[in-house]
Amino acid sequence: MRTLGKLAWVEIKLFIREPITMVFTFALPVIFLFVMGGVFGNTPDPEGEIYRGVGPTDYYLPAYIVLTICSISVVGLPVHLTAYRERGILRRLRASSISIWSVFGSQVIVSFFIAILGGILLTVIALLVYDIHLAVSPGLVIPAFIYITIAFAAMGIFLGAVLPTTRAAQGVGLILFFVMLILGGAGPPREVLSVAMQWVGDIMPLRWAIVLLQDPWLGFGWNSFVFGIVSAFGIVAAVLSLRFFRWE
Repeated sequence: MRTLGKLAWVEIKLFIREPITMVFTFALPVIFLFVMGGVFGNTPDPEGEIYRGVGPTDYYLPAYIVLTICSISVVGLPVHLTAYRERGILRRLRASSISIWSVFGSQVIVSFFIAILGGILLTVIALLVYDIHLAVSPGLVIPAFIYITIAFAAMGIFLGAVLPTTRAAQGVGLILFFVMLILGGAGPPREVLSVAMQWVGDIMPLRWAIVLLQDPWLGFGWNSFVFGIVSAFGIVAAVLSLRFFRWE
Protein backbone atom coordinates (compact mmCIF):
# COMPACT_ATOMS: atom_id res chain seq x y z
CA MET A 1 0.00 0.00 0.00
CA ARG A 2 2.88 2.35 0.78
CA THR A 3 4.39 1.76 -2.64
CA LEU A 4 1.00 2.27 -4.27
CA GLY A 5 0.49 5.57 -2.45
CA LYS A 6 3.91 6.90 -3.41
CA LEU A 7 3.49 5.83 -7.01
CA ALA A 8 0.03 7.40 -7.21
CA TRP A 9 1.32 10.70 -5.80
CA VAL A 10 4.08 10.79 -8.43
CA GLU A 11 1.57 9.97 -11.16
CA ILE A 12 -0.75 12.80 -10.06
CA LYS A 13 2.10 15.32 -10.26
CA LEU A 14 3.08 14.02 -13.69
CA PHE A 15 -0.53 14.21 -14.88
CA ILE A 16 -0.81 17.86 -13.86
CA ARG A 17 2.31 18.68 -15.89
CA GLU A 18 0.74 17.42 -19.13
CA PRO A 19 -0.86 20.48 -20.83
CA ILE A 20 -2.83 18.57 -23.48
CA THR A 21 -4.36 16.22 -20.93
CA MET A 22 -5.20 19.11 -18.62
CA VAL A 23 -6.98 20.94 -21.45
CA PHE A 24 -9.09 17.94 -22.41
CA THR A 25 -9.85 17.07 -18.80
CA PHE A 26 -10.67 20.47 -17.33
CA ALA A 27 -11.01 23.11 -20.05
CA LEU A 28 -13.06 21.39 -22.75
CA PRO A 29 -15.92 20.15 -20.52
CA VAL A 30 -16.24 23.67 -19.07
CA ILE A 31 -16.24 25.20 -22.56
CA PHE A 32 -18.93 22.78 -23.73
CA LEU A 33 -20.97 23.56 -20.61
CA PHE A 34 -20.86 27.28 -21.43
CA VAL A 35 -21.66 26.67 -25.11
CA MET A 36 -24.65 24.42 -24.42
CA GLY A 37 -25.83 26.61 -21.55
CA GLY A 38 -25.48 29.74 -23.66
CA VAL A 39 -27.38 28.23 -26.58
CA PHE A 40 -30.16 26.34 -24.79
CA GLY A 41 -30.25 27.94 -21.33
CA ASN A 42 -31.81 25.92 -18.53
CA THR A 43 -35.56 26.23 -19.14
CA PRO A 44 -37.19 22.77 -18.93
CA ASP A 45 -38.94 21.36 -21.98
CA PRO A 46 -42.64 21.32 -20.97
CA GLU A 47 -43.40 18.32 -23.16
CA GLY A 48 -40.37 16.36 -21.95
CA GLU A 49 -39.48 15.08 -25.43
CA ILE A 50 -35.90 16.34 -25.26
CA TYR A 51 -33.58 16.62 -22.25
CA ARG A 52 -35.74 14.16 -20.31
CA GLY A 53 -38.09 16.90 -19.12
CA VAL A 54 -35.43 18.91 -17.27
CA GLY A 55 -33.47 22.04 -18.18
CA PRO A 56 -30.72 21.56 -20.79
CA THR A 57 -27.94 22.55 -18.40
CA ASP A 58 -29.29 20.20 -15.73
CA TYR A 59 -29.29 17.51 -18.40
CA TYR A 60 -25.75 18.17 -19.60
CA LEU A 61 -23.98 18.67 -16.26
CA PRO A 62 -23.76 14.94 -15.34
CA ALA A 63 -22.88 14.22 -18.96
CA TYR A 64 -19.88 16.54 -18.78
CA ILE A 65 -18.79 15.07 -15.47
CA VAL A 66 -18.65 11.71 -17.24
CA LEU A 67 -16.89 13.39 -20.18
CA THR A 68 -14.17 14.48 -17.76
CA ILE A 69 -13.70 10.85 -16.68
CA CYS A 70 -13.68 9.80 -20.34
CA SER A 71 -10.98 12.32 -21.27
CA ILE A 72 -8.71 11.01 -18.52
CA SER A 73 -9.14 7.46 -19.77
CA VAL A 74 -8.94 7.79 -23.55
CA VAL A 75 -6.65 10.82 -23.88
CA GLY A 76 -4.47 10.77 -20.77
CA LEU A 77 -3.88 7.19 -19.61
CA PRO A 78 -3.01 5.51 -22.96
CA VAL A 79 -0.46 8.20 -23.85
CA HIS A 80 1.03 8.04 -20.38
CA LEU A 81 1.47 4.26 -20.37
CA THR A 82 2.82 4.03 -23.92
CA ALA A 83 5.30 6.82 -23.17
CA TYR A 84 6.46 4.87 -20.12
CA ARG A 85 6.98 1.79 -22.26
CA GLU A 86 8.86 3.68 -25.00
CA ARG A 87 11.20 5.31 -22.47
CA GLY A 88 11.89 2.09 -20.63
CA ILE A 89 10.23 3.32 -17.43
CA LEU A 90 7.93 0.33 -17.18
CA ARG A 91 10.93 -1.98 -17.49
CA ARG A 92 12.69 -0.16 -14.65
CA LEU A 93 9.52 -0.31 -12.52
CA ARG A 94 9.41 -4.07 -13.04
CA ALA A 95 13.09 -4.37 -12.15
CA SER A 96 12.30 -2.49 -8.92
CA SER A 97 9.81 -5.24 -7.99
CA ILE A 98 6.79 -2.96 -8.48
CA SER A 99 3.86 -5.18 -9.38
CA ILE A 100 1.46 -4.73 -12.24
CA TRP A 101 -1.28 -4.17 -9.65
CA SER A 102 0.59 -1.14 -8.28
CA VAL A 103 0.97 0.28 -11.79
CA PHE A 104 -2.71 -0.23 -12.58
CA GLY A 105 -3.85 0.84 -9.12
CA SER A 106 -1.93 4.11 -9.29
CA GLN A 107 -3.64 4.96 -12.56
CA VAL A 108 -7.06 4.28 -11.03
CA ILE A 109 -6.23 6.54 -8.07
CA VAL A 110 -5.12 9.31 -10.42
CA SER A 111 -8.37 8.91 -12.37
CA PHE A 112 -10.40 9.31 -9.18
CA PHE A 113 -8.45 12.35 -8.01
CA ILE A 114 -8.70 14.22 -11.31
CA ALA A 115 -12.33 13.18 -11.93
CA ILE A 116 -13.39 14.48 -8.51
CA LEU A 117 -11.66 17.81 -9.13
CA GLY A 118 -13.23 18.08 -12.59
CA GLY A 119 -16.69 17.20 -11.30
CA ILE A 120 -16.49 19.77 -8.51
CA LEU A 121 -15.30 22.44 -10.94
CA LEU A 122 -18.16 21.79 -13.37
CA THR A 123 -20.79 21.67 -10.63
CA VAL A 124 -19.64 24.92 -9.01
CA ILE A 125 -19.56 26.77 -12.34
CA ALA A 126 -22.99 25.46 -13.38
CA LEU A 127 -24.42 26.32 -9.98
CA LEU A 128 -23.10 29.88 -10.03
CA VAL A 129 -23.80 30.70 -13.68
CA TYR A 130 -26.94 28.71 -14.55
CA ASP A 131 -28.53 28.03 -11.15
CA ILE A 132 -28.75 24.31 -11.83
CA HIS A 133 -30.33 21.76 -9.52
CA LEU A 134 -27.99 19.55 -7.55
CA ALA A 135 -28.26 15.77 -7.63
CA VAL A 136 -31.66 14.48 -6.55
CA SER A 137 -30.24 11.17 -5.25
CA PRO A 138 -26.62 11.78 -4.15
CA GLY A 139 -26.56 8.41 -2.40
CA LEU A 140 -26.89 6.76 -5.83
CA VAL A 141 -24.78 9.31 -7.73
CA ILE A 142 -21.69 8.49 -5.67
CA PRO A 143 -21.59 4.72 -6.44
CA ALA A 144 -22.41 5.47 -10.09
CA PHE A 145 -19.46 7.88 -10.20
CA ILE A 146 -17.18 5.26 -8.62
CA TYR A 147 -18.22 2.49 -11.01
CA ILE A 148 -17.84 4.74 -14.05
CA THR A 149 -14.39 5.91 -13.02
CA ILE A 150 -13.14 2.37 -12.42
CA ALA A 151 -14.61 1.11 -15.70
CA PHE A 152 -13.14 3.93 -17.76
CA ALA A 153 -9.77 3.63 -16.02
CA ALA A 154 -9.75 -0.03 -17.06
CA MET A 155 -10.53 0.99 -20.65
CA GLY A 156 -7.74 3.56 -20.62
CA ILE A 157 -5.26 1.02 -19.27
CA PHE A 158 -6.37 -1.43 -21.96
CA LEU A 159 -5.66 1.14 -24.69
CA GLY A 160 -2.27 1.81 -23.14
CA ALA A 161 -1.59 -1.93 -23.06
CA VAL A 162 -2.38 -2.65 -26.72
CA LEU A 163 -1.38 0.53 -28.55
CA PRO A 164 2.26 0.33 -29.64
CA THR A 165 3.42 3.96 -29.56
CA THR A 166 2.63 7.32 -28.01
CA ARG A 167 1.55 8.73 -31.38
CA ALA A 168 -0.84 5.84 -31.91
CA ALA A 169 -2.27 6.39 -28.44
CA GLN A 170 -2.75 10.11 -29.11
CA GLY A 171 -4.45 9.49 -32.46
CA VAL A 172 -6.77 6.73 -31.30
CA GLY A 173 -7.56 8.53 -28.05
CA LEU A 174 -8.53 11.79 -29.75
CA ILE A 175 -10.70 10.02 -32.33
CA LEU A 176 -12.52 8.06 -29.64
CA PHE A 177 -12.95 11.16 -27.49
CA PHE A 178 -14.59 13.27 -30.18
CA VAL A 179 -16.75 10.46 -31.56
CA MET A 180 -18.05 9.70 -28.08
CA LEU A 181 -18.49 13.40 -27.35
CA ILE A 182 -20.65 13.99 -30.41
CA LEU A 183 -22.62 10.74 -30.51
CA GLY A 184 -22.47 9.43 -26.95
CA GLY A 185 -24.81 11.85 -25.21
CA ALA A 186 -22.56 14.80 -24.40
CA GLY A 187 -23.29 16.56 -27.68
CA PRO A 188 -26.56 16.85 -29.59
CA PRO A 189 -29.52 15.14 -27.88
CA ARG A 190 -30.07 11.57 -28.98
CA GLU A 191 -33.53 12.52 -30.31
CA VAL A 192 -32.08 14.71 -33.08
CA LEU A 193 -29.53 12.15 -34.30
CA SER A 194 -30.09 9.88 -37.27
CA VAL A 195 -30.65 6.17 -36.73
CA ALA A 196 -27.09 5.39 -37.85
CA MET A 197 -25.66 7.96 -35.44
CA GLN A 198 -27.78 6.57 -32.61
CA TRP A 199 -26.47 3.08 -33.38
CA VAL A 200 -22.84 4.26 -33.25
CA GLY A 201 -23.56 6.10 -30.00
CA ASP A 202 -25.12 2.96 -28.51
CA ILE A 203 -21.93 0.93 -28.94
CA MET A 204 -19.88 3.61 -27.16
CA PRO A 205 -19.33 3.24 -23.40
CA LEU A 206 -19.81 6.97 -22.85
CA ARG A 207 -23.48 6.73 -23.80
CA TRP A 208 -24.24 4.23 -21.05
CA ALA A 209 -21.99 5.84 -18.48
CA ILE A 210 -23.83 9.13 -18.91
CA VAL A 211 -27.20 7.44 -18.39
CA LEU A 212 -25.87 5.62 -15.31
CA LEU A 213 -24.90 8.92 -13.67
CA GLN A 214 -27.72 10.98 -15.16
CA ASP A 215 -30.56 8.79 -13.88
CA PRO A 216 -29.93 9.25 -10.14
CA TRP A 217 -28.78 12.84 -10.69
CA LEU A 218 -32.10 13.77 -12.30
CA GLY A 219 -34.22 11.65 -9.98
CA PHE A 220 -34.90 8.60 -12.15
CA GLY A 221 -33.34 6.14 -9.71
CA TRP A 222 -30.78 3.40 -10.26
CA ASN A 223 -30.66 1.79 -13.72
CA SER A 224 -29.55 -1.81 -13.19
CA PHE A 225 -29.54 -2.61 -16.91
CA VAL A 226 -27.21 0.28 -17.72
CA PHE A 227 -25.06 -0.56 -14.71
CA GLY A 228 -24.61 -4.05 -16.17
CA ILE A 229 -23.48 -2.62 -19.51
CA VAL A 230 -20.95 -0.25 -17.92
CA SER A 231 -19.68 -3.05 -15.70
CA ALA A 232 -19.29 -5.32 -18.72
CA PHE A 233 -17.16 -2.70 -20.52
CA GLY A 234 -14.98 -2.34 -17.44
CA ILE A 235 -14.58 -6.07 -16.75
CA VAL A 236 -13.73 -6.92 -20.35
CA ALA A 237 -11.23 -4.06 -20.50
CA ALA A 238 -9.61 -5.15 -17.21
CA VAL A 239 -9.27 -8.77 -18.33
CA LEU A 240 -7.81 -7.76 -21.70
CA SER A 241 -5.43 -5.32 -19.99
CA LEU A 242 -3.97 -8.13 -17.89
CA ARG A 243 -3.76 -10.38 -20.94
CA PHE A 244 -2.01 -7.94 -23.30
CA PHE A 245 -0.04 -5.65 -21.00
CA ARG A 246 3.67 -5.54 -21.87
CA TRP A 247 6.40 -4.08 -19.69
CA GLU A 248 8.60 -3.38 -22.72
